[in-house]
Amino acid sequence: MIRYVGLDVHKQFIEACVINRHGKILARHRVDCVRERLLIFAKEVLKRDDRVALEATTNTWAIVDLLRPHVKQIAIGNPLKTKAIAEAKIKTDKVDAEVLAQLLRCEYLPLVWQPDSPTQVQRTLLTHRSSLMSRRGRHKNRVQAVLARLMFPARCKYLWSKKGLQWLTSLELSAMDRLVLDSNLRQLAQVEQELEAVDRQLVEIARNEPRVRLLMTLPGVSHVVALALLSALGEIGRFRDGDHAASYLGLVPSTKQSGRKCYHGRITKAGNPQCRWLLTQACQHVSRHPGPLGAFYRRLIRRKPRQVAIMALARKLVTVAWQMLTHNEPYRYAKPLLMANKFAKLKRLYRPPQTESGSKRGSRAVSGLAAVYAEQNLPACLSPEELPPGERRMLLDHEVLEFVEELYRPNLVTKKR
Repeated sequence: MIRYVGLDVHKQFIEACVINRHGKILARHRVDCVRERLLIFAKEVLKRDDRVALEATTNTWAIVDLLRPHVKQIAIGNPLKTKAIAEAKIKTDKVDAEVLAQLLRCEYLPLVWQPDSPTQVQRTLLTHRSSLMSRRGRHKNRVQAVLARLMFPARCKYLWSKKGLQWLTSLELSAMDRLVLDSNLRQLAQVEQELEAVDRQLVEIARNEPRVRLLMTLPGVSHVVALALLSALGEIGRFRDGDHAASYLGLVPSTKQSGRKCYHGRITKAGNPQCRWLLTQACQHVSRHPGPLGAFYRRLIRRKPRQVAIMALARKLVTVAWQMLTHNEPYRYAKPLLMANKFAKLKRLYRPPQTESGSKRGSRAVSGLAAVYAEQNLPACLSPEELPPGERRMLLDHEVLEFVEELYRPNLVTKKR
C-alpha cells in the first residue's frame, strides 16, 4: 500500500504525518532530531514503498541521506512556494506535516533540485569561504578604525603587505591600544590561515573539473567564481535557456503587472547569494574588457546607473556561461595572454615554486587564442571567419570585430618571468 509521509523539520524534533492514497491520516509521530532516533524511526515506522516530503532547511540534506535507503522517494519542497499554495489560518506543526503529505499525494508540492554529493561539498566550502572573507574584512576594518582614532596615517601603499604589517607591529602605542591592535592582527592572521586551507581544497577541485577551466575563459572569472557558478546551477541541462539560469540566480528584475500597467523593479535576489556576489565582483573586471561584454556594459552605462549596468552585465555573463556549458565551447573573445597567465596561475597555486633560468625580462611569442585553448586541452572555438553572419554583424555594430580578429593572431610581447 502506498503511503505518503510529511515531515515538519525543526532543530530539536521532527513532526511526522502518515496518510494513505485516499488522504486519510494513518498515524502521527514526533521524533527527536538526532541521528540515532531518526534511524530507529526509519527502520520501525517507514516502509520501502513510502514517499516522504519535507521542506528545504538547514539540516534537510543530512535527514535525506539518512532516510533515502529506507523509502522509495524523498521530495524536498520549496518553503516559499509551499506557503503561497497552502497558507492556513491555523498553523501548527501537525498541520504543516499533514499539508506536506497531502501536497505530495496530489502532486502539488513545488520541488527543489536535489544536488549530488560533490555539488553539496562545493557549496559547503564556498559558503564557509564567504564567511571567512567577511570575518577577514571585519578584522581589517577594526585595525583601520584604531589607526583612524589615533590619527596614524598609513606609511605604505598597501597596509596588509609584509611591509605594512611590520609597520603596524612597530608603532609606539599605549598598552591598551597595543593590546587591541595585536588582538585584531592575531585574529586576522588566523583567518588568513583558515582561508588558505579552504582555497587549497578549492584549487584541487578546480584542477580536476574540466568545466571550471571552460568557465575560466570568461573575462573576470577565476576558479572560485567558476566553482560558485557550477555549484549554484548544478545540472545545466535543467535550464531551458540562459534567461532561466539567470532567473534561478535572482539576476532578473522583479515584475508587477496588472491590466495595462507593468512595473519592473529591483532584481529578485532569489537563489545563491554567494554566487551572485562573486558574479558582481567579476563584472567589475568585465566592464573594462575591450570585447563584446565590455562593449555591452559601456553602451548601457550611458543611460543607466553603474550598479544597474553591473547587474545587467552579471545577467549577461550567466547567459553566456549557459551557452558555453551547453555547447561545450570556451569563450571566443578572451585575450590569449591573460588566458595563458590565468591557467598558469591555477597550475602554480599552492605548489612548490620551480626555478627558472634566463633573464628576468624577455620577449616571447604568444600564440593566438585557438592555440592557447589547444594547449589547455579545451574544446575548439569558432574563428572569426567561421562565425555566423548574425554574430559578425553584432561585432561590427559594437565596433569590436577588429579586436576579435587580432585575438587569433600570434604576437610578440615583453613579459616578466
